[in-house]
Amino acid sequence: FLGTFLILVFGTASVAQKVLSGGDLGSALSIHLSWGLGVTFGIYASAGVSGAHLNPAVTLAFAAFRGFPWRKVPTYVLAQTAGAFAGAAVTFVTYREAFSAFDGGARQVAGEKATAGIFATYPQPFLSAVPGGFVDQVVGTALLLLVIFALGDRRNAGPTSGGPVLVGALVVLIGMTFGFNAGYAINPARGLGPRVFTAMAGWGSDVCRAGGGWWWVPLVAPCLGGL
Repeated sequence: FLGTFLILVFGTASVAQKVLSGGDLGSALSIHLSWGLGVTFGIYASAGVSGAHLNPAVTLAFAAFRGFPWRKVPTYVLAQTAGAFAGAAVTFVTYREAFSAFDGGARQVAGEKATAGIFATYPQPFLSAVPGGFVDQVVGTALLLLVIFALGDRRNAGPTSGGPVLVGALVVLIGMTFGFNAGYAINPARGLGPRVFTAMAGWGSDVCRAGGGWWWVPLVAPCLGGL
C-alpha cells in the first residue's frame, strides 16, 4: 500500500502541476522523472516488508516464475490498488483549489479543460483499444519485467546495490520511449485505483467510457505483458 501510494502521489502531482499551471510548471521530462523517482522511493519504503511489490503485473509474474505464493496475490493486488487510490486522493485534496481555478469546478475527461488524465491513463485519439492499446501496454510491461528479472537474476552481472534507483530509471526510460500512445500504462493498480477515485470525485462514469470503453485495457494488457 505505502509503496504504490508513493508512486501515485508523486506521479499524479507532477502531472497536476503541469496541467493546472497551463504548462508553466512542468514538462514531459519532469513527469517522467517524477514517476521514476516515485518508484524508487516506493521501493525503498516497502522492500523490507513486502519485497517492494508495487504493481499487480509484477506480483503475478513473480508468482508465475519466481515462487511467490499464489495465496498472497489477491491481498497484494488489493493493497496496491488501495494505495494507488489514496495517492490520487491526496493529490486531488492538495490541489483542489487549483483544480477549481483551472476548470471552474466542472470536472472533464476530455476537452480543453480535461483533468482526468492527471490521475489515470487515456489513449491518444488515434489509438485503438485493440490492437493498438493492447499491444502498447503488453510491450511496455514486458520490457519492465524483463529488466526487473534481469537485475535480480543472480546468474547475471546484476547490481550489488542501488537496485531501486535502477528500477526507477527503467520506468523513466519506458516513459521516454513508450509513453506517447497512452501514457505508458504498465501498472494495473495505477490504472484502476485512480480511475475509481475520479469516478467518485466528480468526473463520473465518463472515466470508463472515454476512448471507446478504454478502461479495461490498462488492467488486462499489463498483466499479460508481465506473464
